[in-house]
Amino acid sequence: PVTVGSIVVPYGHVIGNEKWRGSEVAERLQGKVRLIFEDGLGLVDFHLSNRTCILLISEADLIAGDEFKRRLVRFRNASSLRGIVIVEKTQISDQYYLGVQKLVVLELGMVLLPVANQGEASQLIIQLVSFCVREQSRDRGANPFLRKQRAQLTEPAVLQTVQQIPGVGKTKALLLLQQFGSIHRLCNASINELEEVVGQTVAQQIYTF
Repeated sequence: PVTVGSIVVPYGHVIGNEKWRGSEVAERLQGKVRLIFEDGLGLVDFHLSNRTCILLISEADLIAGDEFKRRLVRFRNASSLRGIVIVEKTQISDQYYLGVQKLVVLELGMVLLPVANQGEASQLIIQLVSFCVREQSRDRGANPFLRKQRAQLTEPAVLQTVQQIPGVGKTKALLLLQQFGSIHRLCNASINELEEVVGQTVAQQIYTF
C-alpha cells in the first residue's frame, strides 16, 4: 500500500522509481539532488519526503490511453501522501490536457503542474525538493495546525498551479489562496465570491478557465 511510513526518505534525498533510471529526467536530477532508485514504489514515480511524492505523467502515457487515470485514482484512494501530479504538456499531448486537468484538480483535488518536457520536470522536482527540505527542517516543535495552514498558502506547487490561470499573477494567486484556502475550493467558487477578491474581469477569466 502507498501510505505514510511505507517509504522512509533520507533527509535531502529523492527516491526514484526504477523505471525512470536512464531517463532524461533522472539524468538531469543527478548531481542536483541525491537520487536513489528503488523497485517496488508502485504507483509513485518520485518520493521527495516521507509525506510528498510525484506522479509523473509523460507524453507517452497520455497518448497510450486511460491507464494513467486509473493509476491516479488508485493512488488517491489508497494513499495519505501529498501527491503532486506533473504532466508533460506538448503539442502532441495538448489535446488530452483538459481531461487530465478536470480529473486531477476537480475530481481528485490534487495539485497539477504542466511542463513542456522532462528537462522542465526535473527543474520543478529540484525546486520541490528544496521546499520539502525547508518544511522538514522547521517541522520539529512547530504547531501542527499553523504549519498545515502555512504550507497550504506558501507551497510553491500550489502557488504555481494557481498562476497557470489566465490573468492571475503571483499576487492575485496569493490573495486567492488566502481567501479560499485550497485549489479545490477555488475551483468551486462562484463569480461573486471571485469578484470580491480580484475584481470583475479577472473573476470572469478564472470562472471560465
